[in-house]
Parts: sequence; structure tokens; C-alpha cells
Amino acid sequence: MDSKKKKFILLPLFILILTIAVLIIVIEVPKIFSKTKSKDSLLGAVLANKIMSAPEKSLKDNNSSDSANNLTDQDSTGDQDKLQNNDSSIVNPDDSKNPSSDSAASDSVNQQDSTETTTEAENIDLDEIEIMIKMYDYDRALELLEKYPDQNDERVTSLNLDIKNGKNNTVLKDPLENMHIFFHSLIYDASKAFDGDYKADGYNQFMTTCLEFDRMLEQLYERDYVLVAMHDLAKLETDENGNQVMVPGEIYLPENKKLLVLSVDDVNYYEYMEEDGFANKLVLDQNGNVTCSMLNDQGMTVLGDYDVVPILDKFVENHPDFSYRGAKGILALTGYEGALGYRTDESYKDINPNLEADIAEAKKVAQALRDTGWEFASHSWGHIDLNIVTLESFQHDADRWEKNVLPIVGETDIMIYPFGSPFSLSIDDYNYDNPRFAYLKQKGFDYFCTVDGSKQYTTSIRGDFLLQGRRNLDGYRMFYNPEMVDDLIDVDYVFDEARPLPVPPL
Repeated sequence: MDSKKKKFILLPLFILILTIAVLIIVIEVPKIFSKTKSKDSLLGAVLANKIMSAPEKSLKDNNSSDSANNLTDQDSTGDQDKLQNNDSSIVNPDDSKNPSSDSAASDSVNQQDSTETTTEAENIDLDEIEIMIKMYDYDRALELLEKYPDQNDERVTSLNLDIKNGKNNTVLKDPLENMHIFFHSLIYDASKAFDGDYKADGYNQFMTTCLEFDRMLEQLYERDYVLVAMHDLAKLETDENGNQVMVPGEIYLPENKKLLVLSVDDVNYYEYMEEDGFANKLVLDQNGNVTCSMLNDQGMTVLGDYDVVPILDKFVENHPDFSYRGAKGILALTGYEGALGYRTDESYKDINPNLEADIAEAKKVAQALRDTGWEFASHSWGHIDLNIVTLESFQHDADRWEKNVLPIVGETDIMIYPFGSPFSLSIDDYNYDNPRFAYLKQKGFDYFCTVDGSKQYTTSIRGDFLLQGRRNLDGYRMFYNPEMVDDLIDVDYVFDEARPLPVPPL
């Protein structure tokens, strides 16, 4: 009886304890899960934030880091989705163990930057630096030399001394005191050019042979001339009023050196020159260097130094101090038969089945020329006399050159007048009230070259343009006016023995 009474009394107490326990479970357990979920959501947000703020440089500069970051992004997002959505299919357990993806990416970027710097330093060639010094490019040479990995190398010390002595031995030259000489395509085979046909007299008057050009280069070098680019002489700048003005360039050379600009007219290899002993186009050889092609007597295409470009390139290679900072010359092109020997003009669209391929190849050659110190100029599209044509024809010709030649050779601001004949003989007409000058300026031309055989300096800078005369070194000038070129060459030494004399009068 007492035992039953005790059980009856304890039962309500047991029920009360059980009820309290259930209430605790019902109330507190959801809070625990809620806190866990909040922590997981916060972790996902932190990871996402780190992914979004990963260094932008790692995305641009490091391909391997890109891959690592992409994997980290996917895995971190997967972890977040798993915690929130319980989607285990997108989780990579191995990757989710790395909580420092941003640090890894940063380390990868730093390592890549260090690798690139090291690679750049390892690629520095002391021989190339020596050539820069010989070409008077002292600042660039010093910049590279300071990055050379082994600063204790004896040659580094020697080159540093060469730079210091070279700079101390230079003076500021007057860019207006320069000589500009010009040529046409060179005659390689004199027997074919001077064969007595109707073209032979013109070749004798206006052309120079490869042998003569070789001899001229030797003498110009011996007389301390140094090739400079047109844009070394002067460049356009914006003044304090926002106006474009032509400003003389700063050229530092040894005191005895003289400035020389060189140009070549009609680098088009016209159809009328075929079988007359000239090159027929500029091409790239197997090493990517610009050379000339030519048809031999057997009708086979052969490559060689048959014109100004490859001959001068090799001369500068052997005499780097003949070139100021790698300058070579200006190639002036017409357009009516294409460019550089390729029949690329729109007029050939129904004639040349390889038109598009020729345009593509001509562009490659043009770029290689630019990369090796050559500049381009317009010689008009149709080789017209810009002084006598109507304004309409003048503008139409400029439009056609812009449409057909400029896309191949690239932008140029140099105009070399056909026949040496400017739109006006007076420099005072070079103003915007003159529609011809205004149109050429609209087309982007700032440097204008005529023909002037005198020994006097002929370069003038006015406002926003440069005007310059050029001296022809051809058969006519050498034969009839040797005294007009004796500051440049010795005609008796230069004359090719294969040239028929006397040169026909004009």
C-alpha cells in the first residue's frame, strides 16, 4: 500500500521533469541550428568577398594564376552553396580545405612578376647594348645595362665607361643644318638597263647603280655623315595656347658628325621596269629580314641585295655609327600600281587574282621596314604634278593614296612631291587660306620635301610644318654638276664603269 502510494506521488514529478526537458529541446535546439547556419552563411560571404576582391593583376598578368583563381572561385562558391542549400554535387573536398586562396593568388602574381623581371634581365644582350652605344642611343643603352643581372661583369664596367665617354663627347646639333639626298630604284644589272632601248636614256639620267650606291655610302661614312630620321629633326608639340607647333629636335652627336637624311622615290617597282635589271619587289627572307626579289635570265625568282633597302641595312649593320638611333631612310610610294612591288591598288581587283594575299604580304613587309628604322612618305597616288593639276584632281589624288596605300604602309605625315614640284614655290603659301595646303594638312601631312640641288641648308620650320629641299645623286647630277655634290662624294670614284657616257642631256 505504501509502495503504490509512493509511485503515485513520483509519477507527476517525472512527468513534470520530462515536460521541462521537452520544452528545453523545443526552444533551444533551433537556436543552436540557427547560430550554426549564421556562421556558415558568414563564412560563405567572407569567401565570396575574398574572391571578388582578388587582385585584378592576377587576372591580367598570370595565366597559371587565372586557372588557380577560377578553381578557387568555383570551390568556395560550392562550399557556400553546400552550407546553404545542401548541394554536395558541386563541392571539391580537396579544394575546400584551402582557406587562403587570395594569399595563394597574390603569391603567384608576385612570383610571376619576379619571373618576368628575371626573364627580361636574362634576355638583355650586351652585344645589342654595344650597338646602341655606337648608334649614340646612350640613354636606352644605360637603361638596359642597369638591368643586367651580373653587374660585376667586366664588360658591364667597360660599357658603362663607353656610355659616359660617349655622352661627354657629344654636342647639341642644329637640326636645320642637314643634307637630304635621294635616289630612285637602283640598277642592279647595267647591261639590261643600258641596252639602248627607249628607256635607257631615262635610266642613265635619273637612276643610280648598286655599285655607285655602295661607293657613295663608303664616302658619306668617311666624311662623317650620320643618318637621322625626319622626325629627329623636328616634331609637333602643343604650345601653351593649345596650338600645334613644329619644334626643332634635340640631336646629340660628336662635333665632327653631320646630319644626313636619305629618301628613295617610287618604291613601287613599276611594270615598265621589268626585264631592265631592277628588283621587282621587296620581300621577307627566311629570317624575316627585308630583301629584294628579282627574275633571273632563266625566269626564276632569286633573292638578294638588289636595291637601297637591303644594301643600306647591311651597311648600317657593319657601321652602326652611321645611323643615329637606328635611323635608315624614307621610302616614298605612289599608288597607281600598288606598293613595294605588290599590285595592291583597287584597279587590280579584276586583274590580280592574288590581290588579298598580296595586300597581306605587303603589310608584313611594310611593318618589318618600320621595325628596322625606315619611314614612309606619300609620293602622291598618280605621280602627278601637284602644282598644275586642278584642285579637284589634287584632292582626288590625295584621297586615293589614303584609301589604297595608307592601309598598307601605315600612317605617315611626310609628303615627297612628285617631280620635286610643290603645290606652290613660295613658302608663304603654306597657310590654311591655301586650299591645297589645308587639304594636305587635313590628310595628316606635316613634313614637305621638294628638290633643291644646292649645297646650302634648305630646311625651314614655320608654324606647324617643316619644308625641306633634297639633293639628287643620280647620273645627270654626277655628270653635269659634279661640283654641286663634291661635299658629299667624289664623282670620279663613284661612277660605275658600266654606265654609258656621256649621260644624255635633259
